[in-house]
Amino acid sequence: MMPSFRATFAAALALVWLAGAAPATVSAQAAQQAAPQTENKPARTPDVIFVPTPEAVVNAMLEVAKVTKDDIIYDLGCGDGRIPITAAKKYGATGVGIDIDPQRIMEANANAKKEGVTDKVTFLQADLFETDISRATVVTLYLLPSLNVKLMPKLLKELKPGTRIVSHAFDMGDWKPEKELTVDGRHVYYWTVPKK
Repeated sequence: MMPSFRATFAAALALVWLAGAAPATVSAQAAQQAAPQTENKPARTPDVIFVPTPEAVVNAMLEVAKVTKDDIIYDLGCGDGRIPITAAKKYGATGVGIDIDPQRIMEANANAKKEGVTDKVTFLQADLFETDISRATVVTLYLLPSLNVKLMPKLLKELKPGTRIVSHAFDMGDWKPEKELTVDGRHVYYWTVPKK
């Protein structure tokens, strides 16, 4: 039995309407599915409170690592950016600071601008445990002992042999430092990544 003209015309109109509406419907559905993954995911809070490293300690950390203009400094938990900024100003090194706290990243960027080293340093709001640090030739830390120990496998896996690591205040458990300094009553620890 042949469909009537009216039924065929109605079906054609429905197809035209669906063709125009479907993409918007799919997009809306995709947005609704994606939104909970981003909007409802709580931001991870910083593992440590921000306590600035004194300038004398910053200088000692960079000196013990023998930083030069050829180095790429990764400061994990960079705070206000003072270590990469000092490395850039004093030695001409390139610096990358990583911090999970957006307030610290804003401060670090403002400080880099103030010191005229925005061409040398970059600051990333990111989780240092999930960020690729393989480009580093020097890594600086001012975390907690438990975080240093937790971070150690990542350092040994991602960093090239010979990469220098300097920590303010805290060591890395069983991994004995090659050098220990005391600067104004504060400890500085130094390691190099061994051959694989």
